[in-house]
Amino acid sequence: MADHSSADYVTGIGLVRIDHVGVAVADLDKAIEFYERVFGMRCVHQEVNEEQGVREAMMAVGPTEEGGCVQLLAPLSAASTIAKFLDRSGPGVQQVAYTVTDVVAASAALRERGMRMLYDEPKRGTAGSLVNFVHPKDAGGVLVELVEH
Repeated sequence: MADHSSADYVTGIGLVRIDHVGVAVADLDKAIEFYERVFGMRCVHQEVNEEQGVREAMMAVGPTEEGGCVQLLAPLSAASTIAKFLDRSGPGVQQVAYTVTDVVAASAALRERGMRMLYDEPKRGTAGSLVNFVHPKDAGGVLVELVEH
């Protein structure tokens, strides 16, 4: 096992926890009902994000949101990123999101490490959060979202 206290350990970027896992779905209402009925999750937030082209719901995994969430993402139009994802890959995991203390600083640190960010400046995410994304080709094929609440 690596010695994480050693001087050569890479300095963190302000990661706090796993914030949520984003799941692309074709029908948000059916997906909410499914996650409630099958897994006992509860919907703690819904909104339409026109800029991102999605209707979304946050499903609490545990009794509080501190246990993390599953974010259900349904496309608003055939031109949205989620619609394209569904066409290419079908429903399923679309992203992994991490809470960070400062999305601007985390993005800058990742750029210094050779990662491409999808946005030059953070955009509005769920419930007024600030978000940016690491390009999946730079993150082992995973779309990584950084979230500052």
